[in-house]
Amino acid sequence: VQLQASGGGLVQAGGSLRLSCAASGLTFSRYIMGWFRQAPGKEREFVSAINWSGTNTAYADSVKGRFTISRDNAKNTVYLEMHGLKPEDTAVYHCAARSTWAGASWDGRATPYWGQGTLVTVSS
Repeated sequence: VQLQASGGGLVQAGGSLRLSCAASGLTFSRYIMGWFRQAPGKEREFVSAINWSGTNTAYADSVKGRFTISRDNAKNTVYLEMHGLKPEDTAVYHCAARSTWAGASWDGRATPYWGQGTLVTVSS
């Protein structure tokens, strides 16, 4: 199984980025997909999740209203649209896959698959 995240980069505060995570080696439509991030010196934290069909989503309070998660099961890809970026959004963003829905309580446990991460840097 591979989860390949891309789309990170350097952006000014208030800017936007779109992250993508392409999955292979698994039946994509059977997995909950999510995004986590880890800033330097901080613990990994949940960002967002989307259910198998894309009809249910969850967000961390810190990104609600600014980030949007979506998926395309035909392309085996999950996306994270990020708007109104803030310096505190700076982190390595990882995509992840698990088989059961945990909503915003997803803490990274019971998660068999992780991507390698893509760096998002927001300058002030």
